[in-house]
Amino acid sequence: IRARAKSLGFDAMRVTEARLADSVRDNFRSFLAQGLEGDMAWLRDKADRRADPQTLWPGARSVIMLGLNYGRERPSHSARDGVVSIYAQGRDYHDVLKSRLKQLARWLNEASGHEVKVFVDTAPVMEKPLAEAAGLGWQGKHTNLVSREFGSWMFLGSILTTLELAPDAVEPTTCGSCHACLDVCPTNAFPAPYQLDARRCISYLTIE
Repeated sequence: IRARAKSLGFDAMRVTEARLADSVRDNFRSFLAQGLEGDMAWLRDKADRRADPQTLWPGARSVIMLGLNYGRERPSHSARDGVVSIYAQGRDYHDVLKSRLKQLARWLNEASGHEVKVFVDTAPVMEKPLAEAAGLGWQGKHTNLVSREFGSWMFLGSILTTLELAPDAVEPTTCGSCHACLDVCPTNAFPAPYQLDARRCISYLTIE
C-alpha cells in the first residue's frame, strides 16, 4: 500500500485504528462548548460523527492517512501585493487529493476485496488527530500537524477501510518549550498552547 501511495505522488502514508482516543473527543467537545468554532455550524451539527470514526462508519477497522507536501519557495511580493497563503496558490487541494485517494482506494478494494471510503477535509473526519495517531507527525501548539520531514506543509487525506491493518508507531512530540508558532500569529488566535480560537483566525475571517 505504501509503495502504491508513493507511486501516486503521496509523500507520506501511515496507518492507525479506526477510532480516536477519549482525550481527543473530550478536547473537541470542550472546543465547541466554549464557542471557539464561531459560525462554523457544520462542526457542531456533525460533532458525534466527527468525534468517532465508528459512528461515521461502524464497519471501519483501519484508517490509512496520507500526506502531500505543499511547501515550496515563497514568491517575492512588492509592497502593493496582497499575500496569499501558499496552500491556495496552486490547484484546489481537494481535487488533487481526492483524485489520488480514489485511485489508491480503488486499487486497495480490488486487491483485498475490502470496502473503502475516501475523505478529504469536507467530511466529518478529524484528520489531524488521526494523522497524529498514525505517526504522520504531531499536533503542534498551533494545532496543525507537524511532520518531522515536511514541517506544517502537508495536505491530509484519509481512506477508511474494513481491512484490518497493523497500526504504525506514534511520532513523539518534540515542540518542547518552543512557542514561535504562537508568537508569530498576527491576530493572537491562540489563547493557550494547543488551543485555537477560530473567531480570531485569519483563515476563518477570510473564508468562513
